[in-house]
Amino acid sequence: MAGSEPVTSPDQHKPGYRKAGQIGAVLTALAMLAMICGNHEGRVEDIFLIVGAALLLLIVIGDVVLRRNGLRS
Repeated sequence: MAGSEPVTSPDQHKPGYRKAGQIGAVLTALAMLAMICGNHEGRVEDIFLIVGAALLLLIVIGDVVLRRNGLRS
């Protein structure tokens, strides 16, 4: 029945590069944490770097947990 099937494009059926995205996010988080050791004054920059890196890592961990439990394809 055509009315019950969602309309998708052929590009949505291609396998993605999920593992490469996860590795890139972890490497970016590590690079952000490495930027803390810089020649800047004040702690505002450090807070933004730590929060940004933590957010990236939480997204990756959440994605892994959801995929492991079968809640995400």
